[in-house]
Formats: sequence, C-alpha cells, structure tokens
Amino acid sequence: MAEINQEDILHLLSQRLASFANPELEITPETNLITQLAIDSIKLLNLIMELEDHFDISIPLNALTDVLTVRDLANLIYRIMSDSK
Repeated sequence: MAEINQEDILHLLSQRLASFANPELEITPETNLITQLAIDSIKLLNLIMELEDHFDISIPLNALTDVLTVRDLANLIYRIMSDSK
C-alpha cells in the first residue's frame, strides 16, 4: 500500500463522516464529532471498526477519550499507523 499521509486520512474521514451529517454541513478538520455530527457511542464503534478494517490497524478505545474533532481522529489514526511500522 502506498504511503498515506494525514491529509489523505482527513479526506477519507470527511467523506465517511458526511453520511452522519446534515447535507448542508461542510465537514472540516475542526468539525466536532459529537456536537456537530451527533455521533453516539454505537455510531462511533461502527465507525472505528470500519476505520480499523480500512487502515488495517487496531484503535484502542481508551485512545478515543481525547478525540473531539475530525482532525483529532485523523491524527490518532496516523499516529497508530506510524507506530505500527
């Protein structure tokens, strides 16, 4: 697989998260997952499982405690991918 960077991850997340959003809401790196997208625990777990499958990583649930925005989630995924090399 080609080297993936944080911008690629942000783009993929924005596309995936659009399904949770009101069509008028533009998903940006600063979009809040809970307040703006209303992602509850079930949606979050489904999203995490999809991301784990897509990126072939394991995201520890305790790592999600500091994740508030799309950028936070992208940074977490990038960090996990970098650490697993």
